[in-house]
This record gives sequence, structure tokens and C-alpha cells, in this order.
Amino acid sequence: MNPFLPTFDSPPHRLSGVVYGTLLNSIASLNALGDAMDAAPYKGAPRAPVLYIKPRNTLAANGDAVAVPPSTDALQVGASLALVVGRTACRVRESDALSYLAGYAVVVDFSVPHQSFYRPSVRFKALDGSCVVGPCVVSADRIPDPDGLPITVRVDGAQVQSATTGGMVRTAARLLADVTEFMTLFPGDILLLGVPDGAPLARPGQSVIVEIEGVGRLESTLVEEQA
Repeated sequence: MNPFLPTFDSPPHRLSGVVYGTLLNSIASLNALGDAMDAAPYKGAPRAPVLYIKPRNTLAANGDAVAVPPSTDALQVGASLALVVGRTACRVRESDALSYLAGYAVVVDFSVPHQSFYRPSVRFKALDGSCVVGPCVVSADRIPDPDGLPITVRVDGAQVQSATTGGMVRTAARLLADVTEFMTLFPGDILLLGVPDGAPLARPGQSVIVEIEGVGRLESTLVEEQA
């Protein structure tokens, strides 16, 4: 039996895999960068997926408090669909890439706002407890189209972002195919589809709710980091 169906072995730090984030997969985000994407040192949009890792110290569960470090007054709320790998995936074809998934979950990737959109510093993306995962893994057969799911972000009850899992440079299947062209993904690994354009900010004392229709809802409260 696959241990990732139907729920995580909570808390999320008991996940057996690695959480890989995907940068610059939103078409709108790329368009918003305009000429900056063509300037040095990048000189053009990426030709392959740009990945980063959310290490074990970042993992948090639904309802956990998220600490905002004193070096910043707010965190960016990155809502993303999580692709949970169910069997070893190496050089998979786009046409059957989704069959390698155990299912889907919601991830809220909190990060320090920054201008380095291509290679952000680890210190911006690896805050303790900044990757909220859950609330469960929804079996892949219950999500026939992972590229058309509404995403809603609320801060203190007010809707601050409405998006979908569509509008990406690479669909879920294409992303899996392209990533596994140069690296193997193993059961339990999580690959984030990417954050839609316009990720909002949240500050200490505020509550954040992220919901992906059909997949789940996560709630977090931001607090000031204690010395």
C-alpha cells in the first residue's frame, strides 16, 4: 500500500521525500518581468524548469504558526499545488506523466520578499516552518484535471488573491516530464507546480487561508519570531 494515500503521516516532517519548488512557471509572472528577463545575467527566459528545495526545517502542518524574522515585516504567501510522486519517475513521457503521481496536496510556501526572481538566496526561501503542507493527499484519480483548479488566498478573512493552477508555462504533466529528463523523482517526493502571479503579503498577527478547490484548505497564523 502506498503510504501517501490517502493522508500524510502527520506532521509533515515525517514525509520521506524532498519538496522541490518551481520558479518562473507562471506565464503572467514572466510577462510582468518584461525586459528584465532579457537583461544580464539571465539574457532570456529559462529553457528548463528552475527548481529550489524546501529543506526539512521548513516543513509545517496545517494550523501551525509561521514565524516572521525581525529582518522583514512581512512574508510573501506562495500558494501552490503539490504533485506528490507515487512511483519512481525517470525520463517519463508527458502523455503518461500524471500516472506517476500518488496524488495532490496544498502547499503554502512562505518566503521573504526579494528581487532575485531567478536565483533567490536560500535565506529567503528556507525559513523554519515556512512550508505548510497538507491537509492530506487527494488521490490522483479524484483530480482529472490538475491544471484547472481554482486557488483562493485570504488574509484576515479578506480575499487577496484569486487564481487557478492554469496559466503556467509548463502544465503538471509537462513539468514532470521536463524535470525527470534531468533528475529522478522518488515516491514521497513533492514537486510544486508553481506560484501564480501576484502572490500577496501577510504580516505578524494576521491569519492566512489558502484553498485549492477539490484538494484542500490550509490555515496559518503569522507571529513575530522570538529571540
